[in-house]
Amino acid sequence: MLLQLTMLGTGSAFSKSFGNNNALLELPDQQKLLIDCGHTAMMALHQLQQPLEQLEGVIVTHLHADHVGGLEELAFRRKFSSSAKPTLYIADTLVTPLWEHCLRAGLEDQQHRSLADFFEVQPLVPGTPFSLTDGLDLTLVHTDHIPGKDSYSLLWNQKLFYSADMTFAPDLLQQLHQEGTEYILHECQLTGQGAVHTTLDELLSLPASIQSCIQLMHYGDEQPDFIGKTGSMTFLERGQTYRYEI
Repeated sequence: MLLQLTMLGTGSAFSKSFGNNNALLELPDQQKLLIDCGHTAMMALHQLQQPLEQLEGVIVTHLHADHVGGLEELAFRRKFSSSAKPTLYIADTLVTPLWEHCLRAGLEDQQHRSLADFFEVQPLVPGTPFSLTDGLDLTLVHTDHIPGKDSYSLLWNQKLFYSADMTFAPDLLQQLHQEGTEYILHECQLTGQGAVHTTLDELLSLPASIQSCIQLMHYGDEQPDFIGKTGSMTFLERGQTYRYEI
């Protein structure tokens, strides 16, 4: 199974140079899905000349604006075009908070009173594999980010781990590696203390065998100063397409 991933952005929440850490996922059956849809996603799709009508859905990892801030525009533009509603793949724990705390104020009117008026909502049970298409399972992995707020990283066929924002979880990364995960796309805070993110220093503390599997994303605007200083780990780049055999 070949996954094709185009990074719409690779920056941290406050990056001004790299855009929100969102991606366009293309599956072998021609499905196109967004991984998160932050407030820079619509511009990134426009720059790629990617029609919104060709998007089958969005996978949501958590509810910060750099991951869901573009959903209002996507919802309006698809609602008032001739397109079918996109599917929203989202943890069952996040469905109500997404509507009540993120989207309701902008989307609700007399005719539209729920998330289901704009999306085909597909709740996912964290920890339980969900078949997106033949031969491709997606599992939401609960990973710690902000205390008291649910956040989920993505695991594809046990082979590719795509982190949401998360604090350092060496035991999880060790377990994934031992169980055959070959690709780890990991968020990375390059400087400072990692109160709610994983720092570069923490990732550099991992065994070399795990570091060799890691590509870095969700970094700050100081990223150019760190080229060549990340060991065997490499940076994902905004606008670039990557292919993974899983």
